[in-house]
Amino acid sequence: MSKVMIFSFVVIALLFIGTMWFLLESPKSVFYKDNLCGDGSLENTCSDMKPYFCYNGVLSENAIVCGCDETLSISGNSCVSELQTESNEVKLKYVLRGKEQEINYFVYGGLTNYLSELPVYINYDGNSTPSRTDFKLRNIDEATQREFLLPLVVEIQNRAHDKEEQARIAISIVQNLNWGFSNKTTIYRETELPYSRHPYEVLYDTQGVCGEKSEVLAFLLREIGYGVVFFYNQDENHESIGIKCPVEKSWHNSRYCFIETTGPSIITDTSINYVGGLDLKSEPEILFISDGDSLNLDMYEYKDAEKLADIKESVNGDGFFFNPIKFITFWKLERKYGLAKEYNAG
Repeated sequence: MSKVMIFSFVVIALLFIGTMWFLLESPKSVFYKDNLCGDGSLENTCSDMKPYFCYNGVLSENAIVCGCDETLSISGNSCVSELQTESNEVKLKYVLRGKEQEINYFVYGGLTNYLSELPVYINYDGNSTPSRTDFKLRNIDEATQREFLLPLVVEIQNRAHDKEEQARIAISIVQNLNWGFSNKTTIYRETELPYSRHPYEVLYDTQGVCGEKSEVLAFLLREIGYGVVFFYNQDENHESIGIKCPVEKSWHNSRYCFIETTGPSIITDTSINYVGGLDLKSEPEILFISDGDSLNLDMYEYKDAEKLADIKESVNGDGFFFNPIKFITFWKLERKYGLAKEYNAG
């Protein structure tokens, strides 16, 4: 091979490598993932979520260009509602790979007052009886509430373009909300019952019981784009969330991975011991909410949940505190996920 041919080959190879680097690394490349915003919107386009516009990889309000839904009006570059009264800023904590962060989120008393006055029942024509799924979807699908929840979805998507990272943030936010009942009651058929909050009311109060917190997470994961179900364990009177995942990692071969919402825990960890020594031993009823994307098979949570379950099992034997390796592993997992000390069922 002549020197000229060798030189030409080297030049072509360098040009090829340089071109591939540009396509993969240049922020201006149409093939570069950062040319998309966290919801998948292309650069310099309006998101499907009005009034958000994708610019420099960030979703921000641009009502003049993208418009508002018909229930809202334009004010400056934002979409506003007459229910935006009695504003308050809440700090929503989450833990991602051991780093504690928070999102500042504005909530409004005007909307919570509106939601609290909605009917607690569902009317059907004929003799049909509403199911548990119907009540779940009624709370999650409330249209006016959605417009106030979307800013939180957008903030999550701005913090991570990777959908699995978005799911991790959403899960941790909900798990870190306090567990607690509402102090309100409602009347249904002349019977006084505990008041069940809508997802937005849970964020407003920064607390909820298992079913209420699970509704918040169902909304967020569905908006991010995942397949979602509720797990309802009737014998234990406990609700949790299932996120679509590979069948071999799923709970009861349901194709949905278990997520506890009452406190910080690891996706797929079902070794949780609840307050009072309760375990989830019954076969859960599966309430379908939405189809969507699935978690990947190589997520690190699967192995971490197995490690934690093994450590918990050893407590009943020699005790992991007498095993330095298991103690260190537990300590690392506890910090990585900000694991809760206790979990409440119901």
